[in-house]
Amino acid sequence: MSLVKKMCTDKDNESVVAQGNIAFAAGCVRAGIHAADGYPGTPSTEVIDKGLSQVQDMITVGWSLNEATAVGSGVGHTLAGSDCVVTMKIPGLFQAADPVSSSACYTLERGSLVYYIASDYTPSSTQHLIDPRHFLKSCFIPIFEPRNHQELHEAAKIAADLGRRFSSPVAIIASGVLCHSEGLVQLMEKETRERANVPDISKFMTLPGAARANYDKVVTERVPAMMEYVEKSSLNTRKKGSGKIGIITHGVNELFIEEVQADFDVELDVLSLGITYPLPMERIREFYESIDGDVYIFEDGQRYLQDQLEAAGLKVIGKTVNDPCTEWTPVRIAERLGHAIETPFTSSVATVARPPMICPGCPYRLFGEMVGKMRQKGTLEACFGDIGCNTLLHFMKAMDTALAMGGSEAKRMGYVLSKPESSTKCLSILGDGTECHSGLDATRNSIFRNVPGVKVILDNRWTAMTGGQPSPNSPVNLAGDANVFSLEEVLKAEGAQVTTVSGYDRKGLQKTLKAALANSEDGRLNTILVQGTCIRKVPKDQFGGQMVVNADICKRCGMCQICPGIEADEDGLPFFNNQCSTCGGQSPACGQMCPVDAISMIRPDKKKTEKKAAIAPAPESIKLPSVDAGSFPERLALAIRGVGGQGNLFFGRVMTQLANLAGYGDTNIVKGETHGMAQLGGPVISTFACGKVSSPIYMPGTADCVVSMERSEVLRPGFPDMLRKGGTVILAKTEVHPAKMAKDSYPKADDIRSALADYTVVEVDVLKAALDLGDASGRSANVVMIGVLSTIAPFDTFPEELWLQALKNVSPKPAIWAANYAAFNAGRSLSK
Repeated sequence: MSLVKKMCTDKDNESVVAQGNIAFAAGCVRAGIHAADGYPGTPSTEVIDKGLSQVQDMITVGWSLNEATAVGSGVGHTLAGSDCVVTMKIPGLFQAADPVSSSACYTLERGSLVYYIASDYTPSSTQHLIDPRHFLKSCFIPIFEPRNHQELHEAAKIAADLGRRFSSPVAIIASGVLCHSEGLVQLMEKETRERANVPDISKFMTLPGAARANYDKVVTERVPAMMEYVEKSSLNTRKKGSGKIGIITHGVNELFIEEVQADFDVELDVLSLGITYPLPMERIREFYESIDGDVYIFEDGQRYLQDQLEAAGLKVIGKTVNDPCTEWTPVRIAERLGHAIETPFTSSVATVARPPMICPGCPYRLFGEMVGKMRQKGTLEACFGDIGCNTLLHFMKAMDTALAMGGSEAKRMGYVLSKPESSTKCLSILGDGTECHSGLDATRNSIFRNVPGVKVILDNRWTAMTGGQPSPNSPVNLAGDANVFSLEEVLKAEGAQVTTVSGYDRKGLQKTLKAALANSEDGRLNTILVQGTCIRKVPKDQFGGQMVVNADICKRCGMCQICPGIEADEDGLPFFNNQCSTCGGQSPACGQMCPVDAISMIRPDKKKTEKKAAIAPAPESIKLPSVDAGSFPERLALAIRGVGGQGNLFFGRVMTQLANLAGYGDTNIVKGETHGMAQLGGPVISTFACGKVSSPIYMPGTADCVVSMERSEVLRPGFPDMLRKGGTVILAKTEVHPAKMAKDSYPKADDIRSALADYTVVEVDVLKAALDLGDASGRSANVVMIGVLSTIAPFDTFPEELWLQALKNVSPKPAIWAANYAAFNAGRSLSK
């Protein structure tokens, strides 16, 4: 039984530690929500991808090809009387703005339509930072903003009940911090929802007369009823302090304020708004007048709350008109309240620049290399990009501009209409999932307008950037049904000239692109499908064997140095590291770059069998000792840094399981993490804390230990400052050099040691330990590091058996458990 299925079926009030998106997904099922739809978009994706996809026997669920169609599907569910959740991130809301706004004023009884909109105001994985509350307010759509994981778990029921009560769509704006972090949740009461009775769907029209009548009814009846409700709602809460300092806030910021209160031992009066439209203005005014001193406002996004309060005559301290702050943290809140934050760590050693990159072995790489060189030579004047993995070609100098889903070809068309002479010197580029999302509209538009040129669709068969969800071009849909859609045939039917070529065929790519650019003078749109399955979706048994370099003929020219999976030694001789994927068994890109054919692959049937290290068998079960939760530290905190792909997220999941086994479920357990583009080769940080803790983002100087899975990442600004006095830095010797980075640009090991001279540092070679165990990928290095951590104070207070059970809980499959058992023990030995 999957974790999600267990959460959906376990008894009421059972305590679990869950990621926010998964807690919400389980809450949908436990609340009796009938259906869910959406389009993949970090930070909301996991609700369907890792959540509701696991319980398709309990809820009708699927991915649509874009957010607008998902909303249309949701409206259809509600007209059938069902309650439906539609998931998206903020840009997706604006993509679906027409059906969202057009259906907002339906006034008759129907099933509830709940929009689950995940915010990303940093942003980590989103293309803009526009606050959606202004738009939702203009549509008269109530907004609920969960403040913690428990409210996120219960959010679908809260919103669906509001929707039924007011015959209105309801928006849940979930902070990306809550979506991706883990926290303690008590499973809500399971219930069954009766479908609504919708006797006559013919009244759900948006003809002008109906739209006018609906609008009038919403303004004169629905909105006043909602305003009366929010003034009394328990979803808006007040916490009393000394009455000297008042704070009005919303969402996850309440947890951040609790962290500040605990760290500085300060009394604050807090009015926390669960509902941010409509605002309970009478309640806000009553709170404001009860404070003798200043009243602060902490809100994410823009000045949505602040502007309304100031318009009502309330003088609050918030953001200036030109304040760029879009997302608060405990540190920012503490500083705004006048508290000094100590950051003692300084270093003259420069951190490594890590722009996010496409994965080792990605089928986009050869195309990116080729286009980057054409841009440098001036053969190509401009490359118009899109949203998704293809955006990362920008860091290969193969893409100039990115705008929105499906926007690349429309930009190219407009550019060529203004500069007809450039039709043979520019490209539009996007992924196959994005073409299916909205790019086909632009394809059709260029053909309709008779604008010649070249459009490149990088066809990896999946919605790869958000984790490999199915699109219409994938082999199967979410339910596992075979897809019959053919992107190639659709493009041909539109009237495009279509050529297909393998992403792993360098000469074929060069020939195809050259011919397409030359043919663009014929007045037609030439479309190239660059095909190659996403490297993360290629079955492991299809991967190649071992990459080798013939040192006798290698020229040490560096032409092969195009991928993080290949490096060069001090003499310039290439070698392959643990990141090499052998291009998924296809013709390796690096080999095709070599001018003397010095690189080759030894296939598995020719490869000599290597002796693996002898490892002790993993026990089938673990006898847990009786533990006294009171004997463990009152509060523990840990921060983990690394590079995307090093297993930070797994590390954190093990820690939350450990804390639960140790009894911290009676107080609190939280885990935070970075998601999005930072995962693809960029810096990643995860946090874990248990006991007397509120937020997944905590104050500097409060971590008992910081772990750096990559040597130079320990120097990332703000990271050492997280450590409390007397804490320990655990530093991996692993070095991950960005592709094409000069060797002498990476910080020297001795310089890093000198920078950390004032700290207690434990330096360990966890990658070597993983490789010595026979793990050629080195992925178990994170488990080796967990073994090291288990021997370091104060984490050594937990019995070894609890650590092992936590590992087994996260990955119980026998083969993975056996490998993790060996890696954990290797880490304990390494530390000793």
